[in-house]
Order: sequence, then structure tokens, then C-alpha cells
Amino acid sequence: MFRKVLIANRGEIAVRIIRTLHELGISAVAVYSDVDRHALHVRLADEAVRVGPPLVAESYLRGDRILDAAKKTGAEAVHPGYGFLSENTDFAGACEAAGIAFIGPPAAAIASMGSKTEARARMIDAGVPVVPGGEAGSVDEAKITARKLGYPVMIKAAFGGGGKGMRWVAAEDDLANAYERAKSEATAAFGDGTVYLEKAIVRPRHVEIQILGDRDGQCVHLFERDCSIQRRHQKVVEETPCPVASGDLIDRMGEVAVRAASAVGYYSAGTIEFLLDESGEFYFLEMNTRLQVEHPITEWITGIDLVREMVRISAGEGLGYDQAAVQRRGAAIECRVYAEDPRAGFLPSPGTIDALRVPAGPFVRDDSSVYAGAEVSSYYDPLISKLTAWGPDRPAALARMRRALGEYVITGIQTNLCFHERLLRHPEFLSGNYHTGFIDDHRAALIDAPDQLPGNGEALAVALAVAVASHQQSTAGVADGDGGNGLSPWVTAHRARGLR
Repeated sequence: MFRKVLIANRGEIAVRIIRTLHELGISAVAVYSDVDRHALHVRLADEAVRVGPPLVAESYLRGDRILDAAKKTGAEAVHPGYGFLSENTDFAGACEAAGIAFIGPPAAAIASMGSKTEARARMIDAGVPVVPGGEAGSVDEAKITARKLGYPVMIKAAFGGGGKGMRWVAAEDDLANAYERAKSEATAAFGDGTVYLEKAIVRPRHVEIQILGDRDGQCVHLFERDCSIQRRHQKVVEETPCPVASGDLIDRMGEVAVRAASAVGYYSAGTIEFLLDESGEFYFLEMNTRLQVEHPITEWITGIDLVREMVRISAGEGLGYDQAAVQRRGAAIECRVYAEDPRAGFLPSPGTIDALRVPAGPFVRDDSSVYAGAEVSSYYDPLISKLTAWGPDRPAALARMRRALGEYVITGIQTNLCFHERLLRHPEFLSGNYHTGFIDDHRAALIDAPDQLPGNGEALAVALAVAVASHQQSTAGVADGDGGNGLSPWVTAHRARGLR
């Protein structure tokens, strides 16, 4: 087993990895940019190394500086987390060449699945069902492909993910503009503007299968996650089990996912993503050759620490269990808490967190990297935390998540907490009847609904509640701190959101 591991990442995922490393008795090395000098992952690590200025191209994407930091600190391995260099073939290869273990899949597997067009070809050869698609090397070629597929179509970046370089096209008149915008966005996000076309599946669900494999060829799946609640093609809520999928369907999807991973000699944690149509047919979408943001809900239902397994596998250990040993227990849901303004198109809302109250209690987990006084930087993704909850069944998990959201208080910045609270009370969501366009279809109820207090009244009410609570705790104590109305300031703040 390793003695020291460097985490080539930042934010909540760096914090999450550090915690597992410490449980394993492994020293953790953090890297940071200038703006992250006082970040929580730096504070929790055993050592920390500066890798550059705030811009990611000069810090977290500088593989040479990351490797220099690993060598200088004596780190035997690097865990890339997700994003940044996690799916960078050159970086994985450079780690291997330097004699530093890359805690993830082999570089060859990343290369095979990193190009969506190559991945599609490999999956077709392996007998995995894929969405009909074709080449789009130019606008003219894209038009020819689209006519063969039939509209609507999706233009998609061949490299990268996260909804970047994606455009839905309903008719040929819209194709040229969408094509140029997708290429431009893909170039800016991934350094490669290559795009291709897929037939757009109307009202699909986005369902993914978590897989885990070792170097000896043993591979299992850890069931599914439904990631259909998305804005701008980016996930905001995930749950398991998928509310509309039978056990037989998930077994079949799991078998296909294991076959897909085995076809490229995959080991470590990875995810095979599928589109599930309304008839119950599923199609390969892409493979993420890394840990996923939503991995905690899989950990809830299986009891398997995915980061721990990645470290073990990278150190040469075998899984030590087969598919029959992987059991599902209960249901889990994740809400991604972002510093963003849903009413402004979910635009990021960076700034300083003035006050913070994090939910707790039985079967609630908050993966976060912020604290009161922390700065949410405009340089990076505005994810504040991944709030997850478990229950013996879906209604219990949803009830627990609603309770947890009601306890969450963040002031100083805009967040999407109210959006999540409205979503978890929406009757269509509660019935499990949703798809990837759910947010757009229900914008009036989820985003545009007025607050009880005008203007910025909600934030003011929460800030006032925090101030009242702090004052009363420091003077009369919590026991008498009801503000004269029989309610605690925290309940007052929650009700000011207009949700009870």
C-alpha cells in the first residue's frame, strides 16, 4: 500500500479523497493555486504545494508542475479526482513514465474511451447498443449526416464532457449556427473542436452504471444512478435506484457496462452512461474514465468506498469479491449545491460565504470544501457541496433530503437551495416521472415561483436569522432563543424561503 499520495485537484473532491487516505493511514499532499491558498483541502492535507496562479491552464492543468510536486514530496501515487487532468491520457502516461502510480485506469483505456467517436466504434465492435450517429467534419458533412439520421439531432464534442460543446438542433436551418457554436465551445473547453452528430432521443432518461475492475480482469458493476435532472446538459440531482427501471433492466444494463469496460482492458472505477428511452430501450452514450461527482449515492447503497477501492486497485490489489457479493440496500439521492442564480439561467454567483449551517443527522452526508468566510472563486466550478441522503426506500430518502435541505443555510452568495426544495416537492418528480428536459418543462414551478418576501428578502431573512441565532447563543443561550415567536431563528429562516 502507498505511504503518500498527491491529490491533483481542489475543492470538495480533494477533501473527500484526503479523508479516505487518512482512514487508510496514507499521508495526503495537496496542490493549490494562489486563490486556493487558504482552501479547506490545503488545511486538511499533510503537505501542500503551490502549482501556479488562479487560471487553471497555469495551475491545475499543468501536469508538469503536478508531477514535480509529487517528486519533491515523495508521493508514490497521484489521485486526479474528476475534471482537470483526470481523463488526460498524456498525464496518465507521464505518471507511469515517472514511476508514479496514476490512481485510475491505464492510459490506453483513457485514450480508447476519451474520444467519443472512437468509443462509439469500440462499443459497436463489442456488441454494445449505441445511439445512431455519424461524422460532422464540416457544416456540409453535418447536414448530410443529419438528413440520414433525421431531425432532431445532437451536435456533440468528440472530447470532454460536462455538457460543453453540445447543441440540440431541431431543423436544418438551425444547424450551421449551432455547429459553429458547438465547435467554438469545445475548442475553448477541451482544446479540440472536433464534433460529431447523434440522433436526438426525445424525452430520454440519463442512466449510468458504476463499474469497478482490477488489474487481473475481474470487473463488477455497482448498479445504476439516474442523472436525468439536468440544466444546460449538466447534472444537478441524481438518485438510485432509477424510479422507472426494473431489476431485470438494470441487470442487463450492468452486464453491457461490464462488457464495455472489459473490451478496453479497463480497471479502477469508471462509469458507462446510457440514454434510456420511453420504450425501455437503452443506448451507450459515453464512458467516464474516472470517479464521478455523484459517486456518494452508490457508496450509500453498496457500502463500498469507491476512492478506497481505486487506491487498492492502483496499489496492485484485487477486488476480492464478485458480482454476487455486491448487494443493493435502500435508496439514495444527491443534490448538487451550487453558488448560482437559477433565475438568471443558473449563472455562477461567486463571492464570500458570510454564514454557513450544514445539515446533519442520521444518514445525511455533505461533501464540501467551504466554511464561513471562504471565498467561492469565479475561476472555478461553483459547486459548493454534494448533499446526499439515504433511506430504506425512495420515499424515506426523499423525506430525509427535504429535511436536510431545510437545515441548510448559506448567506453572502446566491445558491440553488430553493430550487432543490421546490424540485423535491414537485408531484411529477415525486412520482418518478421525469426526463432530461424536466427543468425546462417545469420552469414556472421550479424557478419562476415568487418568494414570500420581495426582492432579496429571502437572503435578508436568512442573514437575520443567523445573526439572531448567534446573538442569542452568546447571551441567553440556545434554550431561550426563539426570537419571541416560539420558533427558532433557523425555522424562521427556512419558512422565509416560502416553502412551508
